[in-house]
Amino acid sequence: MPREAPYLHIADDLRRRIRAGEWAPGQRLPSRAQLAADYKVGRNVTQRAMERLIVEGVLEGRAGSGTYVRSPRERLRMVRSRHREDRGGSPFRADMLEQGRRGSWDSHSQARVPAPESIAHRLAISPGDPCVRTDYEFLADGRPVQLSTSWEPMAITDGTPIVLPEMGPLAGAGVVERMRTIGVTIDVAVEVPRPARAVQAEANLLGIAVGDLLLRIERTYYDLEGRPVETADIILSDQVWEIAFEIPIDQPDI
Repeated sequence: MPREAPYLHIADDLRRRIRAGEWAPGQRLPSRAQLAADYKVGRNVTQRAMERLIVEGVLEGRAGSGTYVRSPRERLRMVRSRHREDRGGSPFRADMLEQGRRGSWDSHSQARVPAPESIAHRLAISPGDPCVRTDYEFLADGRPVQLSTSWEPMAITDGTPIVLPEMGPLAGAGVVERMRTIGVTIDVAVEVPRPARAVQAEANLLGIAVGDLLLRIERTYYDLEGRPVETADIILSDQVWEIAFEIPIDQPDI
């Protein structure tokens, strides 16, 4: 084994063995210790080799389970459009229904959470003002595909039936529909997409590898007066989603 970068040579050999079918997609590889013994190197060398293949998308690590050959993933298309909110109910569930999939989610809400400075700026409130924070994990046919953290100022919803987004008569409805029931008409949504890399917690929740590409969408809803009424950070896996933005073209009056 050459002295320079031995982990690259092991990565090359593991890649060759995977392509030859020694391990099938979804199959677990031997432990790092076993591979280190097989290649007669230290565990740190095999760990770096496997980490290299994880970054390349050849392998995936699963917390508490081991390292597996990554199965080919089908990418879903999510269309970001003003018409998403016109269908009633949850936009995510409607998106999944259009693709023949069952959309569901797990959520956890906390009331009276002080707004961090960055969130306060997005909501045009003072830092520390009470908000309802809701963390979501969205699933397509039971598979996690999207994360989101939503913030709503309690100055708008406190004392109403919709103060907790996933409880009460409007549980499961979208923000636009919920706010409409308390007299708040959402007029526009602003979205700012940014590329990112998955950290450990996000990778664990989405079933991807640390360092995999993500798209983070900072979304804020505004009412007719231009007041921000909800803001959210939406996290999508680049392996799962491709994003299409629909831009309507106004037609001239004839």
